[in-house]
Amino acid sequence: MTFCLDTTIIKPENNADIKSAIILLHGYGGDGKDISMLSLNWKRHLPNTIFICPNGHEKCSINPSGYQWFDLSVDDKSYISEEVKKSEKKLNQFINEIKNEFKLENKKVCLSGFSQGCMMSLNVGLTANEEYCCIVGFSGKIIDKNHLKVKMNALHNVLMIHGDADEIVTPNFLLEAKDFLIRNNVNIETHLLKGCGHHIPIEASSIALSYILKRI
Repeated sequence: MTFCLDTTIIKPENNADIKSAIILLHGYGGDGKDISMLSLNWKRHLPNTIFICPNGHEKCSINPSGYQWFDLSVDDKSYISEEVKKSEKKLNQFINEIKNEFKLENKKVCLSGFSQGCMMSLNVGLTANEEYCCIVGFSGKIIDKNHLKVKMNALHNVLMIHGDADEIVTPNFLLEAKDFLIRNNVNIETHLLKGCGHHIPIEASSIALSYILKRI
């Protein structure tokens, strides 16, 4: 099947049955191959999981060799909000294609992402009609709390990991997200990593894997 987004796919080894999926969303200016590196360690512990790593639906405005989930070149909240809505629509279409192709229900799908990919995982996951297995975000934030609060549906399990030395998406956004999600009855777990900048270190990858293994 051809999906609506170009995608890097890592299937289970030895043609093992596919019983679950982890959808990994890259950061601003990245691509599916970048974020697929997380699967190198994870797949050994998840032998029946397929890893789905799509490219964003747009070329990145500041890095034509990469992709974006929404444009950040215009510093205007209303513009960004409209761009995010377009991205949500495309991602929901893509996720439905994945679920249909591999015959999976939401409870067998984990949404995960880095930076802008984390933001989109939260937006799409928290507004789904059915709860996903879990949402795992690295170095991200909630884009628009008012927009999200109106659209939030089911209860969810969310893990957010952030570096305390992140200068791109500052760690105060982690604290803001935690407060917002707790107030809205979301089961949220957070980790603030000492000395970590805007990237996914081995420690963050291991914490995320342990969290996913308990739920998937």
